[in-house]
Amino acid sequence: MTIESTESTQKTLPKPTLYYVHDPMCSWCWGYRPTWDTLQDQLQQQFGQQLSVQYLVGGLAPDSAEPMPESMQQMLQQTWKNITQQLGTEFNHDFWQRCQPKRSTYPACRACIIARQFGQERAMISAIQQAYYLQAQNPSDVEVLCALAESLGINAAMFKQQLLSDNIDQQLQQEIAFARKLPIQGFPSLVIVANNHADPITLDYLQWQTSLAEIQVVLAKI
Repeated sequence: MTIESTESTQKTLPKPTLYYVHDPMCSWCWGYRPTWDTLQDQLQQQFGQQLSVQYLVGGLAPDSAEPMPESMQQMLQQTWKNITQQLGTEFNHDFWQRCQPKRSTYPACRACIIARQFGQERAMISAIQQAYYLQAQNPSDVEVLCALAESLGINAAMFKQQLLSDNIDQQLQQEIAFARKLPIQGFPSLVIVANNHADPITLDYLQWQTSLAEIQVVLAKI
């Protein structure tokens, strides 16, 4: 698949780039995290000078202040149970009693974009996931995200101002638009872009070796 990057993206692509397309509040991304962390370590060891790894927030659910419909709550609770059965992932199901769920992940996506500016993107993703899935907090709420930012050493007042700004929202919309141009099947997804050509990489939730083998084949052809 041929893909044209945005001007800002092209400036940061001096070498092939593996995009990890995700949403910080995607439960399957949480399930994939241990395998993804190991894959990243392997890629750094083997291709640290040859391959750039970048995160893209795909925007799972737009802004909404409305309570999540009961049917969707039940569906997501069952999804969490399915992920635990398939992958052994831990979830704190108290979330559904302690919080008022909202189908809104864009605020959390914006938080990741802001944290990226401070070299804290991976730390923010981890903080959001642990708050949501282990500590029964709601990352759809601005105040929760501000507290997480502060825990990472980011000024909470400045962070909140950016989180609600048109500039960060525009960056999010551009990132979502770019992610949707890629050959992805949902979140999480892996895609290598080189010379304006995009190659989807098989994502195996349990075996990092599956993706690594495909990445090796693609890089050998470049």
